[in-house]
Amino acid sequence: MRLDKYLKISRIIKRRTVANEACDAGRVTVNGKPARASYDVKVGDTIEIAMGTHPIKAEVLSINEYAKKDEAAMMYKIIE
Repeated sequence: MRLDKYLKISRIIKRRTVANEACDAGRVTVNGKPARASYDVKVGDTIEIAMGTHPIKAEVLSINEYAKKDEAAMMYKIIE
């Protein structure tokens, strides 16, 4: 699944366009490397987002095409 779509479905970022713009601006890294919106997310990847006052670091636990609000939080684990 594309990185921008994963960020939207897992509800880490609320809109896909905002996720896409964050990737283009270099604010999103995967496994320590800057990632484009088209990056293919895999289970076990570590995503770091530098938006707002404090960065978010999350580990990918599962990839689902669709997720309800309560299921979305189970797609990742916040680190630190």
